Amino acid sequence: MKLYHLFFAGATAALLLMNTGCADDYKDLNMDPANVTKTMPEGLLTAAINAFQPTDYLVWFYNVQYFTRWDQMGTPGSGFADDFTGMQESGGQGSQYIQTLKYRNRIQNYISETGEVENNGYLAATGILTIYLGIFDTDMYGSIPYTEACHYDDLGIITPKYDTVEELYDLWVRELNDFIAMLQADGLSAVTRQDAAYGCNWAKWARLANSLKLKIAVRLYNNDPQKALAIASEAASNAAGLITDTADDFRFAKATDYASGNADHVYGTGNGLSTIYATDKVMNFMLGSKDPRIRFIYTKNSFNSKVVQSFIDNGKYNDLPTAVKANVVLDAEGNFKEWGGMGEPWVRYTALPVTYSPKTQHDAGTLSDADYEEYWNPGLRYQIAIGDNQKTYNPWSYYTSEMRRGRVDFQLPTAMTVGDDGSVDMHVIEDTDDNPLYQMYLGAGEVCLYMAELALLNGGQIGGQTAEAWYEAGVAASVEEFDALAKANKIPYYGTNYGYDDNDKPIDLQTGEIDAMLATDNVKLSGSTDDKLEKVYLQLLIHFSEQCDDQYVTARRSGYPKTGSELLPFVQFPGVALSAIPRRFVISEPQNTDLMFDIKMAAYKAQGFNTLGTNSQGNQYNSGNAPLNTERVWQDKNAPQWGTPK
Repeated sequence: MKLYHLFFAGATAALLLMNTGCADDYKDLNMDPANVTKTMPEGLLTAAINAFQPTDYLVWFYNVQYFTRWDQMGTPGSGFADDFTGMQESGGQGSQYIQTLKYRNRIQNYISETGEVENNGYLAATGILTIYLGIFDTDMYGSIPYTEACHYDDLGIITPKYDTVEELYDLWVRELNDFIAMLQADGLSAVTRQDAAYGCNWAKWARLANSLKLKIAVRLYNNDPQKALAIASEAASNAAGLITDTADDFRFAKATDYASGNADHVYGTGNGLSTIYATDKVMNFMLGSKDPRIRFIYTKNSFNSKVVQSFIDNGKYNDLPTAVKANVVLDAEGNFKEWGGMGEPWVRYTALPVTYSPKTQHDAGTLSDADYEEYWNPGLRYQIAIGDNQKTYNPWSYYTSEMRRGRVDFQLPTAMTVGDDGSVDMHVIEDTDDNPLYQMYLGAGEVCLYMAELALLNGGQIGGQTAEAWYEAGVAASVEEFDALAKANKIPYYGTNYGYDDNDKPIDLQTGEIDAMLATDNVKLSGSTDDKLEKVYLQLLIHFSEQCDDQYVTARRSGYPKTGSELLPFVQFPGVALSAIPRRFVISEPQNTDLMFDIKMAAYKAQGFNTLGTNSQGNQYNSGNAPLNTERVWQDKNAPQWGTPK
């Protein structure tokens, strides 16, 4: 197996769970020592990194449709039905932490048995991964088994207790400090090729651990603001440091090539993902500041200048999307001359309105015929047909698939042409390269924006810096991180216009764009404390476009986007109360034969979850969803309602 950064991924994960052994232990059994496996903590770290995946295929296929509907940061391609607030428990969330906890506990037992504390780096790293996933899992499901979980082999525990989120936040902060101390010790083993994330740079792992406290602090704030600010202040002064430089980002590809085995380690997934379209509110906000991230988060629509000319030639100019036609400048003969407005590439980013159940609203007379036909029921409006040949063009921008999958083929939008002999040239231009998938998990943009938020909540300063300084550093880092991800993932139009349309522009970050963006009214941190907080939260929401759980949690805990905002408003859907929009995922009632039945039911009752999905319903739950709004996870109990910040 050839994994350039992940040498023993598959085999190690299988073999290293076996008990420690050596030649002396088995000499009396007449066993060839070469056939005896030995636990290798460095290999267990590799297995843990393989298993670490908070943004996997299931999240991008299932959960993202709900997250983006509810926080209004995206519009699902299949989300135009009356089950807008329907719920399902899917996406792999709720027990992801188990995938790394088992490796952490195995390393802990090995060190306890052997006394080889030089392996504490591997223990700390797998522990940090586990806490990260624990935060992710508890975001939507609340209490989880943690302190007694994955202890059957050593302690014989088969029915672990549930730990509350309140208990876990306290415990995780203590554990992170313990891990930092381990990572700062001298003489740690470091088999760098086993660590695809940081190459066993233990100082960077320590910065990750210290920065992870901020994820806890911002989630804790609504319930205990003093404790949250104390956690942030301690993290800012901790000798480990915070991730404030993009060179320290927890952003990596698990592998860059493979010869055999699981290609998903390299490419993320071979499965399809849900299509999430941009919303006009988010798009208008980002275009208003010429935010470069718009080019990395979303695709260009299909209407390049040659496709526009094709619509003109085929008598369908008036069928162009309104947003496209508004930026087309025609010459005296009525042909395409140039792009107006903001010019390329900006004019290629178009969005859908934030709308709930368009057909229902159209039938009720609250959605115009024109909007319904253009956005939700276009028929063949965006298709060109020549004889038996046809091409359909995508009018709206959606989340760029190559930022979530390394195996996506891109076909450039091209116009059909008819030759002198009547033959039709389809002009097919494709990019079929499979590229390693680089993903962002925690970086300087997120850390600095958290510190800006906490500084504003702390009177304007924290960690020796003002909110403005943290904010500007966070926005700049976020843009740089998205540019780096787009480049590494070789997304469409990065570094090329494919040589087809001279009016097409590449999407690379340009010198001066970040400073210009920071100076716009949409982004500049000015006004009252509430005004500044809104801008911080909006930047966090945009930054989390690649981490849909964090995006949702940010909206849930802050109340932004807010109703009536002049920057990025939350839309009040006709006939849908804010209290009908869920704030957690449904939990199904366990089977009576489940050994954990009593423990689970007690944990649900303790959290106030009195309404559970029934087994007969499968994974679906929809009855107005008020319980999923009022029966909240602990960290959400004092948070504001959707669209209404405190």
